[in-house]
Amino acid sequence: QVQLVESGGGLVQPGGSLRLSCAASGFTFSNYYMSWVRQAPGKGLEWVSGIYSVGSDTDSVKGRFTISRDNAKNTLYLQMNSLTPEDTALYYCARGRTLPMEYWGQGTLVTVSS
Repeated sequence: QVQLVESGGGLVQPGGSLRLSCAASGFTFSNYYMSWVRQAPGKGLEWVSGIYSVGSDTDSVKGRFTISRDNAKNTLYLQMNSLTPEDTALYYCARGRTLPMEYWGQGTLVTVSS
């Protein structure tokens, strides 16, 4: 079965950085567009960034965030820099490009606070 497991969240000070990871299994990872989606407290889902199945083409609404993937390791990454309190959210990786995606992980919490 499809499994997506995020990790790397935590508490970080404003201006800091975090790198999220998402380990994928149960499907041919290299065949799928993958996304990062977040949900801030009390708010709806927000698509953050996505990456095509092959090559390095990416989409992002956050210039401070860089998505990448390692198809050999079945792993998706999100490098987040210059974090602000507004980036506090539960971050999910998801298979696909358009909300709502069919498969999601359980999420990893990012808290930006001093």
